[in-house]
Amino acid sequence: MLQLNQLSDTYEVRRLGRSDVPAVLALCQGNPLYYEYCPPMPSREGILQDMEALPRGKAKEDKNYLGFFCRGKLAAVMDLILGYPKRETVWIGFFMMEKTLQGQGNGSRMIAEACGFFSEQGYERVELAYAKGNEQSSHFWRKNQFLETDRQVSCDGFTAVVMGKWLEKKSS
Repeated sequence: MLQLNQLSDTYEVRRLGRSDVPAVLALCQGNPLYYEYCPPMPSREGILQDMEALPRGKAKEDKNYLGFFCRGKLAAVMDLILGYPKRETVWIGFFMMEKTLQGQGNGSRMIAEACGFFSEQGYERVELAYAKGNEQSSHFWRKNQFLETDRQVSCDGFTAVVMGKWLEKKSS
């Protein structure tokens, strides 16, 4: 079992639960541009569903719906599936920063720390998808060295563009 609280040296990281839904909802509602490209708009019920959602063939222990906290306040949400779509891959199903913390390098710092942690744990690749047309998301992930693959997936209301990044191997 991974010690996901070690995912960041900068932020306190912990699994999110039902009691965190109001904070997650407020964070999501502060980012309306995301939902213009990736409907529906956030809701309490939708967040609860996202906290439990798993791709086919994955078990509950592979799912990690995480919060990054700064001085006790939710700074970001990250949904991780370990070993998906392949055993050596981590899937970021969702990543969103608190609006007032964007544009200052905080999100890139979180992603860099997470990728370093995944590499230390033996993972070789991180994959994710963004909603086609959302240039803000595309720019963020490209800035963090993620490249588009040739895969696109049709979802309800949008097309998801799959991106990936090979992790640097940590020498022992």
